[in-house]
Amino acid sequence: MLWRRFLVAGVLVGVLLVSITGCGQTANNGGNTIKIGVEGPISGNWALEGNGFVNAVSMLAAQINAKGGLLGKQIQIVQGDDQGDPKQAALVAQNMVSSHVVAVLGSYDSSDTEAASGIYNEAGILQITPSSTAVGLTQKGYKLFFRTCFLDNSQGAFAADFITKTLGKKTVAIIHDNTTYAKGLADWTQKDLAAAGAQVVFFGPITPGQQDFTAVLTKIKNLNPDVIYFTGYFSDGGLLTRQARDLGIKSVIMAGDSNNNAGFVKGAGSAATGVIVTSLPLPNDLPYPEAKQFIADYKAKYNADPPSIWTLAEADAFRLVVEAITKTNSTDPHKLADYLHNQLKDFPGITGPINYDQKGDRVGLGYAAYVVNANGQFVLYNKQ
Repeated sequence: MLWRRFLVAGVLVGVLLVSITGCGQTANNGGNTIKIGVEGPISGNWALEGNGFVNAVSMLAAQINAKGGLLGKQIQIVQGDDQGDPKQAALVAQNMVSSHVVAVLGSYDSSDTEAASGIYNEAGILQITPSSTAVGLTQKGYKLFFRTCFLDNSQGAFAADFITKTLGKKTVAIIHDNTTYAKGLADWTQKDLAAAGAQVVFFGPITPGQQDFTAVLTKIKNLNPDVIYFTGYFSDGGLLTRQARDLGIKSVIMAGDSNNNAGFVKGAGSAATGVIVTSLPLPNDLPYPEAKQFIADYKAKYNADPPSIWTLAEADAFRLVVEAITKTNSTDPHKLADYLHNQLKDFPGITGPINYDQKGDRVGLGYAAYVVNANGQFVLYNKQ
């Protein structure tokens, strides 16, 4: 492919390179550093998540480097800002290839991860995404692709079960934004709701980034569903929730796991109160000692809580790469992937024990329901 021979003009636009250790050759070139890439939306609508990625990995890499590094080498972090844009994600991936990284952690959303994954696979670079949940990402046969999150089909099943059994509701409006993640979660949820005997009275998209959702919300108001389930991202979810309440919509409002952060609450304002979000357990609800240590270290370094569960899942992606390099005594991505597929067992992740199937999917089911309280905090629904 042409990108393998020539860098596209302007490839460095929006791609920020920051080294924890300074310049050096990659470990597989015999130099004194091991390069690991971090790809995510460091700027743009989802910058809250991308900056969480950078903070988490930078902190953990600095901790290892302070103790002498990895295989006697210093870890160097290469950052790539894909801005939540698949075209930019492909450019970031090309730059990561030219930077000779051993592995890339990211991206945040499934559309960007999909745009980059083929490039990483062809170049022989290990990729672990913390938050891209679209089922199809691990159906391409890429042996170097993994994730530390669970999948949309699992979340869809959980959401449908929660709506029909826990809430006892029967009519649902599903809103997505046509992105890979949101449409996939919407499709799986619709399928499982139908199997549970519920009626999906509305299934349709919004345009990401638009400022007025009145038209679609008015249609939904006239249908008077028991529940509205939004499967898109927090940058739209908060505004959509606020406008729904302004229109007098009384339905229970639910949202998928891309809304499990303070950005959603900020966008929704007081309308966030009572919204239910399906999500992996949030940071402060994780019982594992690894989680408690990471959160304490993060607070001490950045004087803030981790912005979302995906910050911790990104940290786990980094820790898995370190584990694989340590156990194989190698930076060969194929050897690292083979270790993760065939030898890793019950890795003590920050987000819980981690095991993989042969597709690179994390084994298990870890979803919970959260409700936003009057203080704008996400609390477990079963605690209400």
